[in-house]
Amino acid sequence: MALIASIIFVIGYILITLEHYWKINKSITATALAAVLWGLIALTSPANHAIEEALHTISAETFSLVVFLLAAMTLVEILVHYRFFDLLRAKLFALGLKDSAQLILIAVLTFFLSAIIDNLTTTIVMVQIARRFFKGHNLLVMAGMIVVAANAGGAFSPVGDVTTIMLWLAGKFTALEIILWAFLPALTILAVSMFLFAKQLKRDSGDEALVTNENVTLSASDKVVIGMSFVSFVLPPLAHIAGLPPFMGLMLGVGLVGLTIGWFSNTAKHRESHLSMEIEKLLGKLDITSLLFFIGILFAVGALSFLGVLDFISSSLFGEDPAISRLIAGSVLLGAFSAILDNIPLTAAAIDILQTTDPRLWVLLAICVGTGGSMLVIGSAAGVVAMGMVKELTFTNFLKIATIPAALGYAAGIGVWYIQYLLF
Repeated sequence: MALIASIIFVIGYILITLEHYWKINKSITATALAAVLWGLIALTSPANHAIEEALHTISAETFSLVVFLLAAMTLVEILVHYRFFDLLRAKLFALGLKDSAQLILIAVLTFFLSAIIDNLTTTIVMVQIARRFFKGHNLLVMAGMIVVAANAGGAFSPVGDVTTIMLWLAGKFTALEIILWAFLPALTILAVSMFLFAKQLKRDSGDEALVTNENVTLSASDKVVIGMSFVSFVLPPLAHIAGLPPFMGLMLGVGLVGLTIGWFSNTAKHRESHLSMEIEKLLGKLDITSLLFFIGILFAVGALSFLGVLDFISSSLFGEDPAISRLIAGSVLLGAFSAILDNIPLTAAAIDILQTTDPRLWVLLAICVGTGGSMLVIGSAAGVVAMGMVKELTFTNFLKIATIPAALGYAAGIGVWYIQYLLF
């Protein structure tokens, strides 16, 4: 049964990569794949209670991620409506930056922001900014760079990625240990990939005449709305500290920002200078198809996890009583697998299988599963979101533009970790 499900998953995966050739949206394929796999499980397994329990768990995890995404996308659309990105674009272009300098600046900002507000939210925000600076081929390069930078930044922070949060809460390392041991490897991944991405840029894609004549001014009330939107991105870690799921923080932020907009829109003092906003039109701009794809992939991978496929992969990599060299090699290979399979269930399986108390090895695992997914566009949530926001960022285009920089950065980052391991 597990073999049949694996074959079906591979076929579905191939169809997703070929969506441009057979003209069917990847979200349709992903949701159908998930339904087929779970239908097959239901027909062949007598343990209906176990199936229901597994689906409840996957549904809860998927719900929290989808709500998080919806809230984050809503806040980003609010920032778009209130012209924050237009203002930022005008300010940065006033500095006379070329595309290569913009790539470096956006990549570095993405790297550090993802460690604070998580890599998923950072990807949404920075891709939106990139779309104001780049177009055509250069936009694809920048989008690939953002995915790699966001995943690298999230890997050195205890709250920067779902997998680091899982390992941190499981007591595999402290917050200080993940920062000290993962920062230099993550920074290396950023630097190596950034150099290779920058070499792929073509001539500047910006319209300098348009930017030169652009004059964006914000009213006091608009600035308040923008400021509150950014503060909302800091609420998820606070919600986590309070014992609540991170999406509750973003939901609170969306509610407070919405109430503030309503107050300004209905106050005579601010009505003339404030940009009114209809929530129906705002929600209509959200990319639901990318969310549907995300849901389908999570449920499909969850089916493989239920059948023990991910456990088999992890146990094959690490073994029963592994030596240090096998633990290191297994973590590296597990990170490579995360480019194909979702890193969350892989990490969950590794927590039970990886037999070591050395926090440095758990940090290596966090680096690998956190950044290995950057090698394919559907290998990480950041990649999936970027693909949804930039329609031209297909699986094939990402493979051509981003896979080699991401893979070489991945290898370099592991090399730096290993040097640290030998020296300290």
